[in-house]
Amino acid sequence: MSLQVCVLASGSSGNCIYVGSERTGLLVDAGLSAKETFRRMELLQLSPARIRAVCVSHEHNDHTAGLRTLQRRHGLPLYANAGTIEALNRNPEMQGVAWQVFTTGSPFPIGDLTIEPFAVPHDAFEPVGFVIGTGRDRVGIATDIGVATGLVRERLKGCRVLIVESNHDERLLQEARRPWHLKQRIAGRQGHLSNTSAARLVCELAGPELERVFLVHLSAECNRHDLAMQTAQQILAEAGHGRIRISLTYSDRISDVWCG
Repeated sequence: MSLQVCVLASGSSGNCIYVGSERTGLLVDAGLSAKETFRRMELLQLSPARIRAVCVSHEHNDHTAGLRTLQRRHGLPLYANAGTIEALNRNPEMQGVAWQVFTTGSPFPIGDLTIEPFAVPHDAFEPVGFVIGTGRDRVGIATDIGVATGLVRERLKGCRVLIVESNHDERLLQEARRPWHLKQRIAGRQGHLSNTSAARLVCELAGPELERVFLVHLSAECNRHDLAMQTAQQILAEAGHGRIRISLTYSDRISDVWCG
């Protein structure tokens, strides 16, 4: 079965990923407005009618800003776990939103795709990553994680595509004009992966089936696209995995497209 993957937006201003088969389209997170989400889909010649649902990784606004409109104006089902729903329901604007509840760790179907949510360490109520696909076409998504736990590594094994956080360059983070406690949070176990940590994780997961890696959630202040790419390519090449293609992602435009 053919899959298509594109990161519509990534960064602190909004995150949204498209994963679709020939019959079923999904959004992972909805940090853009509905209007902007559909505009970027049009660049891929994808109709909004293709979207069957939105799967939510956690409650932070850069992943959820467009949820309410996507459901109330466009009728899209919203899938999240109980912890994320509880957190979002504290926002008065989310009152009355109807949820489809999944259990972290339990796979569930949407159309012809299987979604496998798994727990990740991040400073949110019940954050998750996802593995989405069917058969050999599996896409692993871990956009906000402080550290790659054993569970994260286990769930992401065997994917053809990885969408992995590469948030900051360690030197730029330390030099940034940010409070020390914020730097500690970002670099901590509940924060965000550095470029080096992301590249090392990819090396551990680099089986023969892995074809493409999207680096996501790059910090505008504490990272640069060229640094993220250089770090990933160098570490992968030194480990003998230079064949794997690396794609960057952006806040203001869509990424490359992977078609399996």
